[in-house]
Amino acid sequence: MLDLEVVPERSLGNELWEFALGMPLAQAISILQKHCRIIKNVQVLYSEQTPLSHDLILNLTQDGIKLLFDATNQRLKVIEVYDLSKVKLKYCGVHFNSQAIAPTIEQIDQSFGATHPGVYNAAEQLFHLNFRGLSFSFQLDSWSEAPKYEIPHGAMVKRMHIYTGNNLQETRAPAMPLACFLGNIYAECVDVVRDAAGPLGLKLRLLTAGCGPGVMADAKVRSMERSIFFGDSCQDVLGALGSPHKVFYKSEDKMKIHSPSPHKQVPSKCNDYFFNYFTLGVDILFDSTTHLVKKFVLHTNYPGHYNFNIYHRCDFKIPLVIKKEGADSQEDCILTTYSKWDQIQELLGHPMEKPVVLHRSSSANNTNPFGSTFCFGLQRMIFEVMQNNHIASVTLYGAPRTSSQTRPPSSSSAH
Repeated sequence: MLDLEVVPERSLGNELWEFALGMPLAQAISILQKHCRIIKNVQVLYSEQTPLSHDLILNLTQDGIKLLFDATNQRLKVIEVYDLSKVKLKYCGVHFNSQAIAPTIEQIDQSFGATHPGVYNAAEQLFHLNFRGLSFSFQLDSWSEAPKYEIPHGAMVKRMHIYTGNNLQETRAPAMPLACFLGNIYAECVDVVRDAAGPLGLKLRLLTAGCGPGVMADAKVRSMERSIFFGDSCQDVLGALGSPHKVFYKSEDKMKIHSPSPHKQVPSKCNDYFFNYFTLGVDILFDSTTHLVKKFVLHTNYPGHYNFNIYHRCDFKIPLVIKKEGADSQEDCILTTYSKWDQIQELLGHPMEKPVVLHRSSSANNTNPFGSTFCFGLQRMIFEVMQNNHIASVTLYGAPRTSSQTRPPSSSSAH
């Protein structure tokens, strides 16, 4: 049985690990994988057709705990303990729920002190007692009429929630805590730089936990802007983004068969290679001969995709200029991580060719429970579309940057 410390408005954990509000989904899953012998039978719950309309939930069925992640930013929003009989809980080092201590209203008063009067929900037959960043729900099914303010003696806690702010219904996932950076950089947003012909590169707003001279107490979240263009060298990219999490060499080009004359292409002695930046949700492909950037891949990390949880979600924006029919005027609009394929087709028009069907599987296991995805090419971009009409990834390719295209200045700040 897990023995966990409750920190209101912050976390639930022990001396080995901690689920902290604002933690990215990938870090929570990493904790579960590392401690899989202790924390077993974990369910991943999400809406298959409308993944943005419901929270993404990790359900620790053996321990009676749910971790609710915001569907958009995929950071931890609410920690719910829905079965207190499966876990030990303490506050400031003192247990208020264990096999020997029942979580009654008297015990909660003793452990947490006074707060505002409780709120009764007749539909749920639950009395909610709220502290800042923490609430307890008491079961009242043995009382026919609930009192207005006072929770009856002996009432037992049925559920507990940890969240940010004063209102569970209106809470949002906080910014990522400093402790979650772990030396990585994260992308707050990624803007695609383009001209009338197509994409030119990426402008990334990055976040990292920088320290002042000396002490960790001086650590702050630092933001900075970096730009990468087609035709940039490996050194340019390493100087802007640092070392990648992984370098992947392409063993074969499975899309070569769709080129105009695949049989005329001379086999390369070297392989093109990717820089994989998992916490940015970005891959950068380099040419094996020139070692210059030739493609960018932006990942949306939707549940139900084969690569789910390998990358953090890339929150990208792609500006488009749409010419109106029969008029000289044009309309500016933006594609985002959350745009659906039918919306994109309305803006860009339907592709002339049928999609390429992509069926991912590992070399060890040929099964893919999520099914195929479909790749459409428009305006020097390849959109990988899932069966629920959401975009799984966008691949950008284009002409190298010329000497006349100057690099935007990079900047940084702390907050």
